[in-house]
This record gives sequence, structure tokens and C-alpha cells, in this order.
Amino acid sequence: MKKVIVISTSLRRGSNSDRLADKFAEGAKAAGNDVEKISLVGKEIQFCKGCFGCQKLGRCIIKDDVNDIMAKVLEADVVCWATPIYYYEMSGQMKTLIDRMNAMYPLDYKFRDVYLLTTAADDEEQSPKRAEMGLGGWIECFPESRLAGTLFCGGVNAPGEIEGNVKLQEAFEMGEQV
Repeated sequence: MKKVIVISTSLRRGSNSDRLADKFAEGAKAAGNDVEKISLVGKEIQFCKGCFGCQKLGRCIIKDDVNDIMAKVLEADVVCWATPIYYYEMSGQMKTLIDRMNAMYPLDYKFRDVYLLTTAADDEEQSPKRAEMGLGGWIECFPESRLAGTLFCGGVNAPGEIEGNVKLQEAFEMGEQV
């Protein structure tokens, strides 16, 4: 059994990327894993101030929801990120959370496999590539981890447009394979 953290970064309730996150989590649970989904809806996540206090303390000095999220990520075996693609990049709130988790860099971490689920109104194959590269930069800071899989569902915009899409089943199956 693995501990799986799924981080849904869309701030839109019922978003298409959140539905992919749900299906990935369902698949991982069906395979017998301990799964927790964290939605950024309602979370307070301030911008990094670049003070590097986190490197001395092992946690960020800003008092918001980031330290709690970071503690869960550090203890997870698998981390799955889900984001809408905005202007060919990950959501701003995902990038802000990644920046704020700078405190993790010198700490011991358990995760080895990282997944990325993306959605976009645009359906071009290249649409999620910059987000994949951005997440890849974070993963490189944790040399024992790797990008284990990605899933992109294009052509979905309004909340719920993803319903009935084959990518939901693919997200479930990806979750089963963790």
C-alpha cells in the first residue's frame, strides 16, 4: 500500500482538471492505496518572499496553508498534481504552491513517483508541455523522484465538459497503476 497525495490546483469548483484528480484518486483507492486529495479551493497560499528562511527552519515562515500541505507531500509515496492549462502553462496557484514548497529542498522526502493531470480548452498536443517542463524543474530538485506519468485532456472549457470523456477512465486506470 502506498500513500498517495492528489493536489487539485483549480480554484473553480467542479472544474475539468478536478474531475481528472477525482478519477485518479478513485483508481488509486481501488488498488488499495491510502489516498488523500487536497483541493486548493479555499486555501490561503501567499506568494514566496524569497527570504530563504525556509532553508534554515525546514518550513516556510509565512503562516498560511502551505506548511500543512508540504508536510503531507513529504510523507507521500506518490504525488499527483492536477491543473488547468492557462496560456500554455500550469495554473498560477500551482506555480505559487511549488515556489512556496522550497522548504522541502533540503528535507527528507518519501515520494518517488510524480504524476501530472492537465486540461485545457485548446486541444493541441503541445498545450501541456510547458506545464510538464515547469513541474520537471521541481522534480529535478528531488533526485530520487521522477515524472511517472502525464495525462492531458484538451477541448474542455466550461465546468463539466469533461463528463463522458475517455480521459476520465484513463485517469482512473493511471491511478490504479501507482
